[in-house]
Amino acid sequence: MATRDMAGVGTTGRLNSLVAGVVGTVFIVVGLLGFTVSGDHSVAGHTGGQLLGLFQVNILHNIVHIAVGAAMVAAAIAGTRAARVANTLIGAVYLALGLLGLFITGDNPLNIIALNGADNGLHLVMGAVLVTVGLGADKR
Repeated sequence: MATRDMAGVGTTGRLNSLVAGVVGTVFIVVGLLGFTVSGDHSVAGHTGGQLLGLFQVNILHNIVHIAVGAAMVAAAIAGTRAARVANTLIGAVYLALGLLGLFITGDNPLNIIALNGADNGLHLVMGAVLVTVGLGADKR
């Protein structure tokens, strides 16, 4: 049965699955691409290679991207309910990470995944989008 989302656009009730699948796949690709620039850096630490000349990543950061991406793809495959929960929870974690990153960016010893300002901004936006979709779409 078709429903209407908040913008009045018709949906088939699977926006969460679509978002989780697409975002999860992008995370996996980004994690894999990160290995092309992080090889000369420590596994965990406040420095990393520049992905796309903007985002700083190290090996641990890449592994996190791949793990989160795999969880999101698995949730998308499992169905709308699982995707909705994954989008909401992962989005909340990314919002928290974006906020935390504002305090630990740079050479702070707690910055073990090489966060920088661009990472923090992206984490805040991604978290907000995922939470919004998770809580706002595919309601019955």
